[in-house]
Amino acid sequence: MISFFGLCVENLILSIKYLFSKQVRYSSVISQAAAISYDSLTISLVIVLIAAAVIAIQVSKQFLMSGADSYIGGTMAIVIIREIAPGFAALAVGARAGTAISAEIANMQVTEQVDAIKTLKVDPVGYYFAPRLIAAGITVPMVVLLAEFIGIIGGMFVCFFTINLHPYRYINSVWLWLNTRDIYISLLKAFVFGIVIALVCATQGYTTKGGAKEVGTSTTQAAIKSTIYMLIADFVINLIYYL
Repeated sequence: MISFFGLCVENLILSIKYLFSKQVRYSSVISQAAAISYDSLTISLVIVLIAAAVIAIQVSKQFLMSGADSYIGGTMAIVIIREIAPGFAALAVGARAGTAISAEIANMQVTEQVDAIKTLKVDPVGYYFAPRLIAAGITVPMVVLLAEFIGIIGGMFVCFFTINLHPYRYINSVWLWLNTRDIYISLLKAFVFGIVIALVCATQGYTTKGGAKEVGTSTTQAAIKSTIYMLIADFVINLIYYL
């Protein structure tokens, strides 16, 4: 894990250098943005919506029994914005797009397409990594922002149909509790998660050697490692801003 982390840092540095060399093809960035976030948008929103609905059922019942139903909306907003939306949406992106990145680059590696790029005197790390890092860093926060809105609205409907909580009381509680700082931190998390997913999965695919069997193994490892590194990043960010 330590050597792999070092390799990820090295690839990140090479990608940044490639980015400032102005060799990045922005058409590739746009196509990667569509593949990473747009194609993962539906599953991300569905997962966050279901998670918010489950939490709303648990929270609303307990708060109603204690007479604190006016705090349900604010509690839901804090939980969704701080953890549920960025975490679950990023996990969905990692499962859907991260594995695809790893499989694509691993297939290029085993079919010697990477070696062909080297013969053209092009840095393969920058060529393959930079567009994916830019696309993930920009678009994953957009997915998370939509997921936060969908999660809060979904929680409102669940509370209305389960405990008959009026939407006005729910939204009023959201506005009273909601802090723009939490939104900024959630978007920072989404940006970091997007970079981590793209970097880890691309690095895993780039280190693949062998044939088709190794491509499948590398894809599985990419999903596991990206999840672990993402959770570590989540812990560090929470430690810095909420301790």
